[in-house]
Amino acid sequence: MPLPALVAVIAHQGRAAILTGDSSTRRGITGLGLRGVGHRSERKSCKRGHPACICAPGASFRLAQMATRADGRCTTTLCLGAPRHRLRPTVPQSPWALFRFGRGLCPLPPSSRRLLGAMTSLTRRTAYYLLVLAAATVGLTGAYSLGMSVWEGRPRPWYQALEVVVQTFTTTGYGEDAPWSSPQMNMLVVVIQLAGIGFILSAVDVFVVPWLREALRPTAPKGLPDRSGHVIVCGYTPRVEVFIDEMIERGEEYVLIEPNVEQAASLYERDYEVMEGDPTSTAVLERASVGAAKALVADVADDENASIVLAAREASPERRIITLAEDASATRYHRAAGADVALSPRQLLGRSLAAQVPVAAAANVEEQATAGTEIDFAELIVTRHGPSHDHSLRALRLSERFGVRVIGAWLDGTFETSVDADTPLEAGTRLFLAGTPDQLDALRSEMAPYVRAFTPQSIILAGHGDSGQAARDSLRAVHADVTVLDLEDGAEVDVAGDVRDPDALRACGIEDASALIIAVDDDSVATFATLIARDLNPELQILVRAHDETAVQNLYRAGADFVQALPTVCGRMLAATAFEDEDHRSRDRHINVVRLPASPLAGEPLREVDPDAQTNYTVLAVYREGDFLTDPDDALVAFEADDEVLVAGTEDGIRQFRARLEDRQSA
Repeated sequence: MPLPALVAVIAHQGRAAILTGDSSTRRGITGLGLRGVGHRSERKSCKRGHPACICAPGASFRLAQMATRADGRCTTTLCLGAPRHRLRPTVPQSPWALFRFGRGLCPLPPSSRRLLGAMTSLTRRTAYYLLVLAAATVGLTGAYSLGMSVWEGRPRPWYQALEVVVQTFTTTGYGEDAPWSSPQMNMLVVVIQLAGIGFILSAVDVFVVPWLREALRPTAPKGLPDRSGHVIVCGYTPRVEVFIDEMIERGEEYVLIEPNVEQAASLYERDYEVMEGDPTSTAVLERASVGAAKALVADVADDENASIVLAAREASPERRIITLAEDASATRYHRAAGADVALSPRQLLGRSLAAQVPVAAAANVEEQATAGTEIDFAELIVTRHGPSHDHSLRALRLSERFGVRVIGAWLDGTFETSVDADTPLEAGTRLFLAGTPDQLDALRSEMAPYVRAFTPQSIILAGHGDSGQAARDSLRAVHADVTVLDLEDGAEVDVAGDVRDPDALRACGIEDASALIIAVDDDSVATFATLIARDLNPELQILVRAHDETAVQNLYRAGADFVQALPTVCGRMLAATAFEDEDHRSRDRHINVVRLPASPLAGEPLREVDPDAQTNYTVLAVYREGDFLTDPDDALVAFEADDEVLVAGTEDGIRQFRARLEDRQSA
């Protein structure tokens, strides 16, 4: 049996009593450095001497509650129950209240809950059927007895009337009393006959059809053939669905462990590599070949994720383990339990949204590039009906026509410094350009509605939860001007108000703002706020977080420029983390512009130094005898010994260009 979920919480706080169901688990918990470890159904005290009230029904266990009093005293409730319980912190008022609260938080194990749920559904339908059958039988028996007395003049006792009704219901139909002379009695008999047929057909639907459906329905296996190099995924969620799609595209193998029998069967029917079982069990993990797996990913409830980590560490100590936590504060406890990587989906999404704001990708450009140069920067927006849509960079010929250079682009929500010149540009792509003022003016004269100057921007951040805080930290790290709007006031909140309130948005300066990031939990609120913001500032760049994939299109219809759904971002990040795709996970989005001596390149033409191939740097201009060579024809000019070159790129790109200079010099 695995160790209790979120036992690391107790280890961190160092103040709770832990009661377990067996001696081996007590030894395991004691090994984590905890005190007050005893058997279930005991009362213990924390290290400070304050009471800890324990509710421990059954041999399984679950951390249910930890509460800290306002005066600093700690009161801990441990409910030793079953998985899939979410923490609901509160401040209990008395030991009895703690016991009652803990007892109420003790759910049945998953297998028992599923069995009880199935039995409850079947029992409920059976009870309704029998109740209606009994009521109809009693009613029709009375009606038949009364009808025979009143309409036929042949009184029948109730038991004979009951026999006739039962004979009719069962289609036996002896008909001792037939024929009937009155029309009323004949109609009553017809009603009884139709009721009997109805009950027979209903019985088929109530009993036979569910039995056949259950008997014929395929069930997910409880184990899979031995394999190696695969990824074990615990739990099925929308972000896991995206993650599995990413693995399939990469040609990677996976095993999905789903504890819910019906969900596992449904996934099995859809050809998922799924097995049914409790992922907190070491035996189940071993049946999934955890010892030969490449990595294990846990995405269920936060507390159950910790149990999975502990079980996986016991089954395979060297296995790479990745968890996702709904509550960002739980990531530290997942790591304490043994997870190699603990991700917070909302924080990932917040940082991803912040990366879409141009200032976040180019914070170091203006300061470093304007010293003695005449280079400016701008964005070219690709829209569905714009002149750039579905054209490649080679077809657009921006350098040949206008002299501007493409430094990078936002492609599919990610900033890339290396852009394939032959790939058609899709709607939503934003090209980051550099050129002289005259060159950018020439570009604007032809594509005015789609060219946006790169200037210091004022950004409004609506929502200060996990996503909002992550976005705020990312933006302020690059010295962006951020105004935080949230319903609740706080130290980091600049304006307290509702994002749907036009007055609150005006207080944030929406008329002059260049970007609005909406990071609220409710997609309906985000949609309505997008409509209001677009009405207040038609030129505003609006970036929105979507909790559900189904809300993405509505947000775009409402006027959002960019929408990212939580499952999509997390699924892709899981893939990058599981396969240690360092380029994707920690891509540098900060553009630097530096001037370097070009003497090692003497004799080489500029076109060979900065070809159209994908690189992380771009040569903007050549500095020669006090002048910058930036015209398209300058690409044919060869470098001279006293030249300097102006290069834009990420730190890796600049490092790559420096290495090229050193290689040329050593050669």
